[in-house]
Amino acid sequence: MNRTRLMMIGALALAIAFLVSVTVYKNLQGKMGSSDPGVQVMVAANDLQVGSRVEEHDVRIINVPAADLPPGAPRKKADVIGHGVIMPIAKGEFILPNRLAAENAGAGLPSLIPPGMRAVSVRVNDVASVSGFVTPGTRVDVLVTASTTGTGEPQTTTVLQNVQVLASGHTLERSSTGEAQNAVVITLLVTPEDAQRLTLATNEGRIQLALRNPVDTRQDEVLAASARALFKGAAAPVAPVTHAPVHRAPAPKIAPPAAAPSSGISVEVYQGDKKPDVVKFPDEASDTK
Repeated sequence: MNRTRLMMIGALALAIAFLVSVTVYKNLQGKMGSSDPGVQVMVAANDLQVGSRVEEHDVRIINVPAADLPPGAPRKKADVIGHGVIMPIAKGEFILPNRLAAENAGAGLPSLIPPGMRAVSVRVNDVASVSGFVTPGTRVDVLVTASTTGTGEPQTTTVLQNVQVLASGHTLERSSTGEAQNAVVITLLVTPEDAQRLTLATNEGRIQLALRNPVDTRQDEVLAASARALFKGAAAPVAPVTHAPVHRAPAPKIAPPAAAPSSGISVEVYQGDKKPDVVKFPDEASDTK
């Protein structure tokens, strides 16, 4: 009797387990059938460097859930093929519009120049380029040393501040290891007005680049430094002596001597209330002469 009851309990337990398994399986199937099938999006099939052009073999299409789709991600190969790369794209990363140049902008250096900006190259040496650590993507100040007009005294002044470096020689991307890149030409991204100032500075004196921290974007008021201010004990330059023209006062005019009063005696003669008459009598001494 006990054996029969145990067998019945076992069979009932198996039946319940089977029903639970079937229910869970159907629920899972229903969820999988109603899940998001995903959308197609393009990722980089290779590492894409700055200045390169996106080709057919550089694009791979994958499916991702719609919720994970980056905003503005291109959906067709035609939207990315032929565009220049303005920011590095690693293999497997999404190819997004903000990392590509505009349509028909080409590739290479021109594609890195935003509208309204200019690329100007300056010749440097190891010292001027901070031992080769002025590389693409870094920011620099531009200093010029030249002699001022008139005094001939050399001065150094800051011409531009917080300028982005586009290229070091023919390289458009910095080294992944951060090592120095020696080049004789550095290309800077500037406004049209700053392009004129930079060109004038390179013709007037010697250019020096000062490397900045990329998070330091402050514009400082920097006064020009002169040799006289650098060497405090140096004597001030003597100003040239100029002789002013001498203005002589005009000679005073000498008035002619007044005529001597005529000699003689004057006598006033009164007649009633009339105006007196003056009668002159000659001096005897003058008559005898």
